[in-house]
Amino acid sequence: MSIRVTLTNVFLAGTLWFATSVSAVADDATANISAAAGYDELATTISAIVQREMEDKKINALSIALVDGSQTVWAQGFGWQDARKEQPATAQTVFRVGSVSKLFTDVALMQWFEQGKVDLDRPVSDILTGFHPRTRFEAPITLRQLMAHRAGIVREPPLGHYFDDSSPTLATTVASLNESDAVFEPASRTKYSNAGVSVVGLVVEQLAGKPFADAVDESILQPLGMSSSGFVLRDGWVERIADAEMWTYDGRSFPAPTFTLGTLPAGNLYSSVIDLAEFAKAICGSATKNQASLLRSETWELMMTPQFEQQYKGFGLGFHLSELDVLPAVGHGGAVYGFSTQFLVLPEQQLAVVVATSRDLSNGIAKRIAEHTMRSLLTQKNVAGVKFPAWETSTEIPPLRARQLDGLYRDESTHKEFELRERNGELFLLGEELERRLGWQQDHLVCDDCFGFGPELYLDVNQSIRRNDKQYSRVDRRLPSPLPERYQGLVGEYGWDHNTLYVYERGGQLHCLIEWFFHYPLTEVGEGVFAFPDYGLYEGEQLRFGPTNNGNARYVRAASVQFDRRTLGAEDGSTFRIAPTASIDELRRDALAARPAESLTHSELASDLVELVRLDGTIHFDIRYATQNNFMGVEFYDQPRAFLQRPAAEAVVRAHRKLNQLGYGLLIHDAYRPWYVTKMFWDATPAEQKIFVANPATGSRHNRGCAIDLTLFDLNTGKAVDMGAGYDEFSPRAFPDYPVAHSRARYHRELLRDAMEAEGFTIYEHEWWHFDYGQWRKYPVMNTPFESLR
Repeated sequence: MSIRVTLTNVFLAGTLWFATSVSAVADDATANISAAAGYDELATTISAIVQREMEDKKINALSIALVDGSQTVWAQGFGWQDARKEQPATAQTVFRVGSVSKLFTDVALMQWFEQGKVDLDRPVSDILTGFHPRTRFEAPITLRQLMAHRAGIVREPPLGHYFDDSSPTLATTVASLNESDAVFEPASRTKYSNAGVSVVGLVVEQLAGKPFADAVDESILQPLGMSSSGFVLRDGWVERIADAEMWTYDGRSFPAPTFTLGTLPAGNLYSSVIDLAEFAKAICGSATKNQASLLRSETWELMMTPQFEQQYKGFGLGFHLSELDVLPAVGHGGAVYGFSTQFLVLPEQQLAVVVATSRDLSNGIAKRIAEHTMRSLLTQKNVAGVKFPAWETSTEIPPLRARQLDGLYRDESTHKEFELRERNGELFLLGEELERRLGWQQDHLVCDDCFGFGPELYLDVNQSIRRNDKQYSRVDRRLPSPLPERYQGLVGEYGWDHNTLYVYERGGQLHCLIEWFFHYPLTEVGEGVFAFPDYGLYEGEQLRFGPTNNGNARYVRAASVQFDRRTLGAEDGSTFRIAPTASIDELRRDALAARPAESLTHSELASDLVELVRLDGTIHFDIRYATQNNFMGVEFYDQPRAFLQRPAAEAVVRAHRKLNQLGYGLLIHDAYRPWYVTKMFWDATPAEQKIFVANPATGSRHNRGCAIDLTLFDLNTGKAVDMGAGYDEFSPRAFPDYPVAHSRARYHRELLRDAMEAEGFTIYEHEWWHFDYGQWRKYPVMNTPFESLR
């Protein structure tokens, strides 16, 4: 089907018809817009949903705006604009709106099209004479193709790409495309490209004779009164930008980077939902008195018409085209460092919803809220063909049940597998493009997280799981084969602190984790050359590993972007070292003279330390702090001994004996630790590495005799197994859920974790080797040296 946007009574002979209805009232105290008459119940319902989902998905700030005709009938902020939780978020809070930026770029180009200054179907190289990406195809690249993501060029340019924090100029960014190769023949298929829309932006810049950001500000933002918006930072609203948060699967979170993207026209717009509501009104054709007409009605219609599809889907000129139930919908999503946006417009109904959040890749929940709000409004208006919106939720899976479901599942007909993994009482679905958190809904499991709601998994009585009409049976996890030798120098980390590419092996095949969240299997197509799969962000593109240095690839060019190898920990397997902040003698003197706070020494249970070797002589020991083989290179203990509170010690022995049945045993590195040693560790460690040491002000669980550092050893060889990172390595590789480079090391980490958690221990979030016994709070912090213990 094709769309014809109904603009009758809106544009008359190309002139804007101004609606006379009254907008909702702005609340100056909070910079929100209270619900207009007739919308208050809807606003109350959506507010409750938003607040629940923000808490569940850990979203710090979310703003929403609802447009009906010429009115912004409701606009509200939720949560906190700043990370310190001192400034509430409002509808005037500013977000980076990511790829919603593309709509403004394409509208700016179409303004020149209306003036007859540009032909959508002429080769772009006729306009940008220096634009010549390498290609094996004869067909030229046109503006129409670029705007509809049909040019077949790379997703990201070699310079100014999404990862590039050097912020090159737009001209430099586009020029770098001459060093890239075409992926697909122009017009042949959709290939989403930030690089392509950046080329469109450079055309706008050239036609306007001024910087792109200034050109769009003058032609779109100012006429619409979007005073809190801009492609570059402007005075007057910078202080209202929400603090955005990045997060990772392995438990890290950090402030989002703020560098300007080289692909400025494709993803660098800042705006508020109130401002985006003004843009939505212009699209609908119902503008307020202060707005000017951006485009003629027939131009809007062209932009919302499928360009290379017979059906109403894919892309028009800039707009993503879809259907909401039976109704044509246009808009775009946006995802950029720490921000997620959903911009949804129903042109025929002259309705729009805008949702923006300050948590990285929370697009799934932003889209879900936007669509639910729209369906609620349509139902209220009795629009035919719209499903009544029921907001589905899930409940927490009981931790014991999550632990029972933890396992590997396989469909024997297709040999496809997935894993369910219990993590700190929650259950996750692994083995897909995204790692999904699961919840419980009535009689089945359902994915429910920032990425969205669904799919569903149904439990059968024989411990199998039904998913997408396939039956997956639980199978034993198998010891993976060793890492293939030809991959030894390829696996590891590449790129930047703010955006790291992980190359790892699974099932004998290389995979990558890119942009923090997207797992892709790689197909080997040549020596050091691997192809992305035929789906996802980088469809049709490749990874090419560079020359080696000490056996490791120095870099990998993934989808035309060069990621340099990162060095973590001790790559040669030696013990990790830090540079202490003071001399060891000074640290020891100060620590021995100090005492733990008296409040820490009181407890519910009396200490009953027992030496582990007396309970089981087959446990192995390598007490590093009684030697110089540790992260500071000095001896801390006079004796190589390991003590634990009796219940914890007995639990360790049980875990060791169960592991014996699988061919492994436990190797102990540390257990009870006198408080003064903890103080030495804390005082010696630089601030940026203190997550790996305990604060003596609160005491360590080691000081209570309820924490143990340990690993596995092979019963046949007596040697410690490879865990993908050494003991006491102060790097992200130490994190329990770090994407370890090879599957055998991941298997061993999970085996150790499962064995310890089954006996009442919990793993420390930053160290795969550190486990705390469940009753640690009941025991006192102690400062007794080993020689005083029996």
